[in-house]
Amino acid sequence: MPAYLEVLLVVAILGTGIVAGVFFAFSGFVTQGIGRLPAADAARAMREINVTAVRAPLMLAIFGTALVVAVLAVIAFLGEPEGATWWSIGGAAIYLIGVVGVTGGANVPRNNRLAAPAETDATALAAAWQAFRPGWLAWNHVRTVTSAAACLAFVLAVVG
Repeated sequence: MPAYLEVLLVVAILGTGIVAGVFFAFSGFVTQGIGRLPAADAARAMREINVTAVRAPLMLAIFGTALVVAVLAVIAFLGEPEGATWWSIGGAAIYLIGVVGVTGGANVPRNNRLAAPAETDATALAAAWQAFRPGWLAWNHVRTVTSAAACLAFVLAVVG
């Protein structure tokens, strides 16, 4: 396997693993911890997290990894490396659909709806949180599982 391909696969493994860890933290305890607050305060806390989430560390991890896995998929479609082709294509598809697609199609719209009520309208904030949490958390579980599955696929591409 060419060295550049090994580097790309290692970066894909690290990126998908980091993203899986972030999503796991939110699924495992962050959202539950925020949910212990009064609903309006929980909405405010999650809104602040959402403001800080759209910065370089998380955006680079999610979308930088998306770029790397897309490159790996193209390389695999072109036929190299032969043993890792299907694992690379599968890992890229899982990540791009299950992380990037779900983020844009399910989680971000919910974040936007949570951001809509006025900061001073506690009743509207509480209602927004109650509507936000179940769906956002369910889709975050999907992102957790798919980023971890993509990580495993790229590990198998290296060892397979």
